[in-house]
Amino acid sequence: MEQTLPILKKTVVEKEPTSAKSIENHLDPKEPRWFAIRTRFKSEKLAFKQLLSKQIEAYLPIRTMTRKYSRKLRKVEMPLINSFVFVRIIKPQYVPVLETEYVASFLKFGNNILSIPDQQIKMLRRLLGEEIDIEVTEEVFHKGDWVEVSHGSLMGLRGRLVNIKGRERVLVEIMNSGFSIHMEIENSLLQKVKGEN
Repeated sequence: MEQTLPILKKTVVEKEPTSAKSIENHLDPKEPRWFAIRTRFKSEKLAFKQLLSKQIEAYLPIRTMTRKYSRKLRKVEMPLINSFVFVRIIKPQYVPVLETEYVASFLKFGNNILSIPDQQIKMLRRLLGEEIDIEVTEEVFHKGDWVEVSHGSLMGLRGRLVNIKGRERVLVEIMNSGFSIHMEIENSLLQKVKGEN
């Protein structure tokens, strides 16, 4: 079965300037939490290796793509999100992460250092490990509908339908901590989310 890859775009979050008193910081001295870090251009894999060598828990979402090189097809592994790696750290590890070669900065929302919920990292892992069985459904979908994957490895994943790609495929947008993932999926795997439309 043909496997489609998620298309990812950065969602710009406009916020009012925050005062020093209202800055939110999710770094905890004892409980490890996930954060997104920016890397230097095309240095995601290098930064990932450096973080692991420092015993810092890191996750680099990788997708496998088929590329054509001089009449030959080759499978290449590419980062899902350009210039980003995820780290699961406690507060004392903040500076060691910043001091890591190829790491540029933490992703911040305004001046806030916000953690990424565990379930969103799990969602990325599920997206990349997707193997889906197809079943037929009679449900009709429209742009703007909130939908949920009803079966298969992505079961329970929710998003908003942003485009209809023919009779059998739709484009679903899934929000993920400042990122918006556009994923092409079989409409037979979806059901409408009641009360959301």
